[in-house]
Amino acid sequence: MKKDEIIKNYNYKLKELFNHNKLYYDKSKPIISDSKYDKLKYDILELENKYKFLKNNKSPDKVVGYKPSRSFEKYKHKVPMLSLSNAFSKNDLINFEKKIFNYLNKNIKLNYSVEPKIDGISASLTYKNKKLVYGVSRGDGLTGEVITENLKTIKDIPKKINVPNFPNEIEIRGEVFIKKGDFLKLKNEFANPRNAASGTLRQKDPNETKKIPLNFVAYTFGFIQNNTFKFQSEFLKDLKKWGFKTNKHNKILSNIKQLINFHKKFEETRFDIDYDVDGLVYKIDDLNLQNRLGFTSSAPRWAIAHKFSADSAITKIKNIEIQVGRTGALTPVAKVEPVNIGGVIVANATLHNEDEIKRKDIRLGDVIKIERAGDVIPHVIEVDKTKRDKNSKIFKFPDNCPSCGSKTIKEFNTTTKKYDAVRRCINDGYGCERISIEKIKHFISKEALNIDGFGKKVVENFWNLNLIKKPQDIFALDYKKIISLDGWGELSVNNLKNSIEKSKNVSLQRFIYSIGIRHIGVENSKLISDNLENISNFLKIIKNRNFKKFLNIDGIGETQINSLKYFFSNQTNVDIVVELSLILNIKHQKLNKSGVLINKNFMFTGKLSGISRAEAKSLIEKNSGTTLSSVNRNLDYLVIGEKPTKRKVDQAKSLGIKVITQDELIKLLN
Repeated sequence: MKKDEIIKNYNYKLKELFNHNKLYYDKSKPIISDSKYDKLKYDILELENKYKFLKNNKSPDKVVGYKPSRSFEKYKHKVPMLSLSNAFSKNDLINFEKKIFNYLNKNIKLNYSVEPKIDGISASLTYKNKKLVYGVSRGDGLTGEVITENLKTIKDIPKKINVPNFPNEIEIRGEVFIKKGDFLKLKNEFANPRNAASGTLRQKDPNETKKIPLNFVAYTFGFIQNNTFKFQSEFLKDLKKWGFKTNKHNKILSNIKQLINFHKKFEETRFDIDYDVDGLVYKIDDLNLQNRLGFTSSAPRWAIAHKFSADSAITKIKNIEIQVGRTGALTPVAKVEPVNIGGVIVANATLHNEDEIKRKDIRLGDVIKIERAGDVIPHVIEVDKTKRDKNSKIFKFPDNCPSCGSKTIKEFNTTTKKYDAVRRCINDGYGCERISIEKIKHFISKEALNIDGFGKKVVENFWNLNLIKKPQDIFALDYKKIISLDGWGELSVNNLKNSIEKSKNVSLQRFIYSIGIRHIGVENSKLISDNLENISNFLKIIKNRNFKKFLNIDGIGETQINSLKYFFSNQTNVDIVVELSLILNIKHQKLNKSGVLINKNFMFTGKLSGISRAEAKSLIEKNSGTTLSSVNRNLDYLVIGEKPTKRKVDQAKSLGIKVITQDELIKLLN
């Protein structure tokens, strides 16, 4: 890579980090997980180590947090309130200790004060003459925001301390956090407990802060007048005597092996703790050595945060539920003790299918390790059978559909000569409640009829109120009844009505897809639409059951033909398609073969602004372009919106694929 390209890449990453710092520290609205944020910082520091010509005052090696908000009074910390360096492996810890020995110029016996790293908000409390006079946020490490009145609302923070040995002036530091149980009541307002704590502390009105159950744990001091303490562990004991809460899991350990073992054990049991912990903090216990080691520009040399795996966590299975999908597939889902993985609260994990449960011997009450990689649904990696209850029983997968009671089957695959792993309900003609609901959700989805204001929750609600039972019922809704429902008003009802009317004009391709036939996705619907050209031809084939005609279409095979045959062998499905064809204005969308995007392939990642992804795909196709579902060498453009998947962006760049914004796509479309 050329020098100018290296600098450009470095500056791009710095700008990205600056924006994320603003969102994380100033706005309390991060858009990436902690693991992705840590990876970005690591990448920047790696570039700086590799290329010595890279220098910038905004480097994470020089900058902590984000500048204090103008909305709050500023306060300069007497001692910098810096963040900690991170360790992710045994080698990181060995290097940390090696740097300590090198700096002190000798190999000495070290003891570490170990404490859980609570995923909350750092705060400092300054006491003068035994009274709390200042409560301050970390800010940029040098200057924080005065949030004294907000901090005073926290019951764990003493406002006045009447003990003989309390210093005349001291700055005590700790973490503000929300317990998991309390967060469950707030989960609709905040992404995770840390965001809830941060947003609450930065309220302008302390009375609003008071409504949220915040907690505080003290862990160190910044400044202390006439310090007589010799050890961190000694100071922690006095904190308790003074009325502060300290962490009951604090320990003293003396070597890397002990640190590794304790870290492993603690990660396995952290789901039992009623607050989020994202690692352990190791501090040199000897305060004299801490003073000698001092600080770098961004972190103390005498402490390090040993992070837990960012993409996985240990938790416990509370229940196993069987969900029934649109095509009748029975999917087992583990309901687990809520756990924070990379800044996202996870309460469910897919168990995939019956065979997966048998293979891993997953049971109710099991302690499990779950993983959430990128945007993938969390899944179970392994079971810790050493923690299994001796009375636990093998999980029995149901032979009958939990929704309608119909028989379930595993289909025999003639190609692989094996039975499918997925078990399915055979009741495919709107006779099964869960299948019917999922089919209606599919019918109104963005790739199908794309009815704005008609989301999945609305489908569930309208079903329970007997307003809809089949897709055609959507076009005969009782709007007078809807307007009287909670959450609905004249404006929202009119918007829904207009969206439904608008959806009546639909392309043949979208209509075929909206029916929800197994193995007939967006691409196959398009192939069938291009071949038939109008709804009349489609209806003739359905009524005459002449599906072999589709074998002439490149891309349609025996699997799709058999799926069509099976779907339309149910008369209810036939009747629904016929009835919908009379309600809707279905027209074939002819392919434009001379548009500005001819022979160009596109893919989207991230949320688009002011337009749905389905509409954007339609625009590309109208202009002769094609959309792909994966990053590969055939791709010409990767269009990124808000919160793009980093893996896809990196993959595109490595293949030399052009990465463009939504605005750049609009320019291509003129």
